[in-house]
Amino acid sequence: MIRLGFRFSCASFVLLSVVSIAVAQANEPKLTVGGSVPQPQRLTAASLSKLPRVTVKAKDHSGKESTFEGVSLVEVLKLAGVQFGESLRGKRLQEFLVVEAADGYKAVFALPEIDPAFTDRVIILADRRDGMRLTDKEGPWQIVVPGEKRQARWVRQVVALTVRTTS
Repeated sequence: MIRLGFRFSCASFVLLSVVSIAVAQANEPKLTVGGSVPQPQRLTAASLSKLPRVTVKAKDHSGKESTFEGVSLVEVLKLAGVQFGESLRGKRLQEFLVVEAADGYKAVFALPEIDPAFTDRVIILADRRDGMRLTDKEGPWQIVVPGEKRQARWVRQVVALTVRTTS
């Protein structure tokens, strides 16, 4: 009888562990990358952590300079099959990125603004500020655009990146 109870307890523990992991994964923030992309993505913090990390210094809305860490926006788009460099010419210059926040706020970037072949500025999808994770108000991800005089395109709580074309 004691062995049966022990087996039942172990089985219950395993089942609860599996359910807990599944619930945690279901509640984990996800970033969708879609639209006119060859390979749409649903990314998590774990999948983004596999990309090269970058650090930029930029002034926030209040004028305070901070150090932001994250991944280059161009690298995130490359995961979805978006091509940059020599292939970004002609009709492809009509392509743009819509960045969407959890509250529906949106901002637009022309793809050449993101492409290292066109600019030295690195736009990042940040997850850290001054060595700390972004606050719930800012994160889990925020677009940071160093050098912009107004931070209107610094989208907080990013949930979606959608590539579109003007045609």
